[in-house]
Amino acid sequence: MKHIKYLLVEYGFWLYNISCIAWLAFKLFEWNLPIWAVLTFPVIPAALLVFKSHSLAAKIFGEKLTTSIWKYELALIVILSIVMGWVIVEVKPLAFATQAGNTEWILKGIFNPNTKKLVPMLGALVETIYLALLATVLAIPFAFVLSFFAAKNLMNRSIFGKITYILIRTISTIFRSIEAIVWAIIFCVWVGIGPFAGMLALWVHSIAALIKLYSEQIENIDIGPIEAITATGAGTLQIWRYGVVPQILAPYLAFTIYRWDINVRMATIVGFVGGGGIGLLLYQEQQMLAWRNVGLIMWLVALVVWIMDIFSGYIRQKLISN
Repeated sequence: MKHIKYLLVEYGFWLYNISCIAWLAFKLFEWNLPIWAVLTFPVIPAALLVFKSHSLAAKIFGEKLTTSIWKYELALIVILSIVMGWVIVEVKPLAFATQAGNTEWILKGIFNPNTKKLVPMLGALVETIYLALLATVLAIPFAFVLSFFAAKNLMNRSIFGKITYILIRTISTIFRSIEAIVWAIIFCVWVGIGPFAGMLALWVHSIAALIKLYSEQIENIDIGPIEAITATGAGTLQIWRYGVVPQILAPYLAFTIYRWDINVRMATIVGFVGGGGIGLLLYQEQQMLAWRNVGLIMWLVALVVWIMDIFSGYIRQKLISN
């Protein structure tokens, strides 16, 4: 059974390698490798490596190998991945080095911002800050409660707990994988263009992201106090209240402040699709090629993010030291 598991994983590695080679051969040289060959060829190296006990799969599952062949296999995967990425992304070092002049007007605008527009820009910036703040604050109670159900060490004691853990983890992963700008598009259609749509987009994304951060913090707590409280006959809620919460409050606050920092930056992006705030203004100025106004907006956003970074870093340091 063990060898079958290793063989399946090893086959997956070599299927990836052969698929990359076949795609590169077609892309670069127009050599067309039949699909049956792509699916069949990986069986040979996978079987040889598994039954000779040299496979990368065995190393991943903790086997002690007598040879270092798995290192060459890993190196092949990494090299092919880099080459694939280079070709797919169409990296053009020469264009990067020689065509910087195309950005002349943009760079001039950024480094010579139009300060006459400062007052209306500040109004939009304040809207962005409070948009991000509200999204973060409203996400905290939902993420706080759900993070307990998404912590494996708390929910791994019963079948119902395991199902709940998997369900919440899956939903939060899906919601987190959908970028805030996509949520902004959805909510702009739902509630109309404006800061409320942007706030809802960041709110949904923040809940999913904080569930991950909060639950992982719970999974890393000291289990000793929980076992001591459990031994007294305490119920689940009492265990959470007295054994878990005291250990997580400081990290939770640090994560929350950091999330607010992230939301301020993301609020600029959701504004591009109608989510309000300074992002909407940035999009309008960019469409009119008003690069000096764009430069002013960029410097204002950078200033706010810098201030928040200093502030959040100070808070986190105080929390850790205490």
